[in-house]
Amino acid sequence: MTLALLLAVSFVVGTLIGAVGIGGILLIPALAALAHLTIHEAAATALFTFLFTGLLGTHLFQRRGSVDWEMALPVCGGAAVSGFFGAWLNSRLHAPQLAVILAGLIIFAGVYTLRSWHGSARPPFEKRKRPQQVLLAGIGAVAGFGSGLTGVGGPALSVPIMVLFGFPALPAIGVSQPIQILAAISGTIGNLKYGAINYAIALPITVSEIAGVMLGVHIVHSINAQVLRRFVAVLCIVVGTGLMVHALRAS
Repeated sequence: MTLALLLAVSFVVGTLIGAVGIGGILLIPALAALAHLTIHEAAATALFTFLFTGLLGTHLFQRRGSVDWEMALPVCGGAAVSGFFGAWLNSRLHAPQLAVILAGLIIFAGVYTLRSWHGSARPPFEKRKRPQQVLLAGIGAVAGFGSGLTGVGGPALSVPIMVLFGFPALPAIGVSQPIQILAAISGTIGNLKYGAINYAIALPITVSEIAGVMLGVHIVHSINAQVLRRFVAVLCIVVGTGLMVHALRAS
């Protein structure tokens, strides 16, 4: 029964990753609660699975022409460099500290998603390619570092930040797919040295996540995702608040 519930959660996580980019943040609390992993093990295991959801998501978005590689390459470059250092810091923090950071990210994603997805009217440096690429690399570095630190996956940070800066929502979600790959590789390299990946749990939940990604990509390209985004937002706030309360009591 516990495995079935974990697989169901993983399917929902994969669907949200494919549909709105933000979804991986929910996997870590589920791994901690249902699989009884420590917060460090849950973060490392979740991040490892995002390598495969990123590969599939990138393929499916690219097939639909929804990955803007001029935007994606600098974001991915920044994430590739910083993910390892996030994983290193993860190994130095106590579990309650890490849980507080993770809860804060989940609540941030939820609160932001409840807001309008129209940030700035236009992205900065729209007609100045080099400064915009530097900005995108910086966004990738922040997302990669946060991914390695908490295991939430780069999209949990890259999508809200990009939309906040004025980049369109669908291209931001498209960029979030390959950033999963680079952030997961960089963070997992760090976790192989400093963390603990539970491969026995990672295998079945990866399969379930992949099935969800396929559904999510279909959703985001076929319907208005406003209702889904609101559902994700409320779920993030509820889960993040619960995790924050638990972490503060444990600290």
